[in-house]
Amino acid sequence: MSFMKTQRILLVGLWLLTLGTLLTVLAGCRQDQPAPPAPPKVTVSQPIVQKIVEWDEYTGRLESTESVEVRARVSGYLQSVHFKDGQVIKKGELLFVIDPRPYQAEVDRVQAELQLAHARLELAKSDYARAQKLLEFRAISQEEADTRAATERQAQQSVEAAGAEVKAARLNLEFTRVTAPITGRISRKLVTEGNLINGGTAESTLLTTIVSMDPIYVYFEADERSYLKYGRLARDGKRPSSRESRNSVHLALADEKGFPRNGYIDFVDNRLDSRTGTMTGRAVFPNSDLTLTPGLFARVRLQGSNEYDALLVPEEAIGSDQSQRFIFVVNGDNAVEYRVVQLGPLIHGFRVIKEGLKADEWFIANGVQRARTGEKVTPEKRQVPVPDVDFRLPASSGSETPTKAS
Repeated sequence: MSFMKTQRILLVGLWLLTLGTLLTVLAGCRQDQPAPPAPPKVTVSQPIVQKIVEWDEYTGRLESTESVEVRARVSGYLQSVHFKDGQVIKKGELLFVIDPRPYQAEVDRVQAELQLAHARLELAKSDYARAQKLLEFRAISQEEADTRAATERQAQQSVEAAGAEVKAARLNLEFTRVTAPITGRISRKLVTEGNLINGGTAESTLLTTIVSMDPIYVYFEADERSYLKYGRLARDGKRPSSRESRNSVHLALADEKGFPRNGYIDFVDNRLDSRTGTMTGRAVFPNSDLTLTPGLFARVRLQGSNEYDALLVPEEAIGSDQSQRFIFVVNGDNAVEYRVVQLGPLIHGFRVIKEGLKADEWFIANGVQRARTGEKVTPEKRQVPVPDVDFRLPASSGSETPTKAS
């Protein structure tokens, strides 16, 4: 009986020893378990509120305001060329000389005909004067007096006809000297000395071409939505119509940063192109340095909205989720919210937020990669530095491309 009690006591002791060991191990495990991580630190900012003007960008083509095909007005052999290919010439400068000798001879001939007509007129006037005196004494018949009067009138008409022929001959002689009809840059000579020139017809010989340089046009195509938008702005009094006002336009060549050249719209077409669904506009730009060359492509910006208060955030704070653009907002509980936003143009490195964000909300400006929707963060509030620029003017950086308003 005592043996049974001893065995039972040993079993109870062994069980207590095992239980104590397990409790000790569990306690050690609880002491070694790491504490949960603190919420990640992020920098949050409020959007910048600025008055802006949206600018729409198009691709345009430079064209000269005047373009002339220089053709001969008289026929003959080309005697001399008086310009250098590609130079800038002024209106009235001599370009070509066609052999003038046949036309000088024609001038001499018709001048002689004019002198002969004057002599005949003097004789006819004398005959008519004598006829009038003789008619008073009834020495000649009335019929003969009328004949002499008609002869005088015919002689007068002959003088006028000969004078017209002299003017025409002198014009043809003048046309042998081909001068520049406009100021501009001339092309190469298309005909060299010694060649026969055909002139005065629809198929007259093309000698060269001239295009004006200052000022210069730029033609561009606006899509249908933009055209309708401009019409609504004009009807609402927010932006004058380009048909009635010289709305400002800014231009940049392919190798220029920003939009350093200023001009204005002077023409909008009267209908949309049914093939492309676009409306043609034209702007005028000064070109005193002759850098703008007809045929070049150029980037054109024109005012696409009225002035209004906009919310601006740095471009790097905006994320992309397939076709959606989003931004992370930190609420009052320091939890991250996922916001789908509607974007406006990019101005001076800041993106306009049209919908999805309020002016008094805090968005994650730095540390976006550490944020997760619904999880808490440790926000550090910091205002975004605002550049000293006018947000109502086109951006000065050529890398910034505004979005067209839809």
